[in-house]
Amino acid sequence: MTKQQYGLYSNMSVKKGEKQDNTNKLILVCDDVRDNCFFLQTVLQMEGYEVDIVDSGAATLAYLESTIPDLLLLDVMMPYMDGYEVARRIQNNPILQNLIILFITAHEETFLNQQPDVKVRAVIRKPVEPDVLIEYVLAALLQMHHL
Repeated sequence: MTKQQYGLYSNMSVKKGEKQDNTNKLILVCDDVRDNCFFLQTVLQMEGYEVDIVDSGAATLAYLESTIPDLLLLDVMMPYMDGYEVARRIQNNPILQNLIILFITAHEETFLNQQPDVKVRAVIRKPVEPDVLIEYVLAALLQMHHL
């Protein structure tokens, strides 16, 4: 399958053979479905990342008041405060505006049609394939390192 078939949209790429030290890289996962959080956490921890999880947009913003992760995996469709609003608030905060955000969604058509006013590095379609997740996380972190 190609990335397009997975529903991934990004201009990021990882060079073959380029290795990154994942130790001490902190990723925050936000999804209102606990099983999704556990799955993402497990995959990322197996790659050596530190992972914290939260279950709502409000919990994400509260977490970010005390800790700034290297990357945020953010579900788009959540009750009360969706991923768009969370990303908007993050990007309007001068301290957080450079935080790398990867959207995760089962509704990519909505994302593409809505043309949100938020900037994200990639959109990953659910169900998430572990290899695809790792590729995009690695590419985003490498891109951050080279900026």
